[in-house]
Amino acid sequence: MTINLKNFFNEKSKLSRIGEFQELKPLDGLEVSSISADLYNNGRDDLALFYFKEGANYASVTTTSSIKSETIIWNQKSNKKSIKALLVNTKNANTFTGKEGLESLDMISKNLSRILTLRESKKKEGISETVKIKDLIFASTGVIGEKFPVEKINNNLQELVNKLRDDQNKLIWIKTASAIMTTDTKPKLAYEEITIGNKIIKLAGVAKGAGMISPNLGTMLSFIFTDADIASNLLKTLLKKVLPTTFNAITVDSDQSTNDMVSLFATKKIKIGQNRNLTDPVIQKFELALKKLCLNLAKQIVVDGEGAKKFITVKVLNSKSLTSAKKVAFAVANSPLVKTAVAGEDPNWGRVIMGIGKSGEIIDNEKIVIKFGEFTVAEKGKISMTYDEKNLKEYMKWDSILIEINLNQGSDTFECYTCDFTHDYIDINADYRN
Repeated sequence: MTINLKNFFNEKSKLSRIGEFQELKPLDGLEVSSISADLYNNGRDDLALFYFKEGANYASVTTTSSIKSETIIWNQKSNKKSIKALLVNTKNANTFTGKEGLESLDMISKNLSRILTLRESKKKEGISETVKIKDLIFASTGVIGEKFPVEKINNNLQELVNKLRDDQNKLIWIKTASAIMTTDTKPKLAYEEITIGNKIIKLAGVAKGAGMISPNLGTMLSFIFTDADIASNLLKTLLKKVLPTTFNAITVDSDQSTNDMVSLFATKKIKIGQNRNLTDPVIQKFELALKKLCLNLAKQIVVDGEGAKKFITVKVLNSKSLTSAKKVAFAVANSPLVKTAVAGEDPNWGRVIMGIGKSGEIIDNEKIVIKFGEFTVAEKGKISMTYDEKNLKEYMKWDSILIEINLNQGSDTFECYTCDFTHDYIDINADYRN
């Protein structure tokens, strides 16, 4: 039985719909635009601007890589809790660009703040409202080590600001999400809304990522927006709560980016009352919606993994600890041998055993039960008595594969998501800079 990857959410895949979202509605307090600065020399959109005309509370979590992009370093120079705009460029990661990379952002920030200030002054009939440099943050993605294209970006900022729109619809979101892609084959968007009393709170998110995906405390580039009035410190806490089982539960190739960044912005338009905390029912409801949206975006990244043909879920059950479950899950999910076996539609469960063993966790062989989908392949320290190669080979044709590992050593569970390795992955990365 074959399942189309782009629609693998039928009942037999046992996965929630990926990439499906409700009809997108404008999010009050946010304006967006995207244009081409011709960074790719082919006319595709490569700059995106997210503007908060009345400011937005803000929280961000970034890569734990010991080498960070100059863009992240620039953002971290001041501890911002409220911002006015986010500028994103693709094609160039602004990483390992040193002093020149940082100075480029200084130049862009001065120019962008000036243009935005003039725009606000004109709209308010000469009443000046200054957009300060410290009100801006940046995100960059693309090739590491190449000179940052400051001139091209600066020369196109006026057009980018001129095209800002507050009537975001599905097409505008798709256009904006497309502008931040690198090797992605499709834009990644998600939308949720919740009702609090008689008020509707909206959450919208975009993400990019297809390769160099194995995040730790941040992921690829992902930007999430809400119109709820939530304080920055609470946004940060909520973000950190949902990351472990969403963006930090995925891997494509076990490589962690120097530019990983996930950010959450609140335009403060929908008032939900002051002094809310994590135990408040309103915040708990918001947290569930945020987690759902983040998991949707995270899974879309895996589905679009470079060269991917199959989506793989690795689920570890009954572990002695959550840490142990996570180690085992990622040891299997990151294994090139496991991923190539899945690509070749080979039910080679011995590679899963190898992955479990290399995790470094102490495992009782007699207790392990391994299943591919609903089929038990190994138990009691050997191949299962019910093993059926024919049925398993048919299952491996599916575009969504579940590998379930029951350790029977405790009660903790962890689930992570990855994709197969195909020759296309090699082709994409061998040709990345061309």
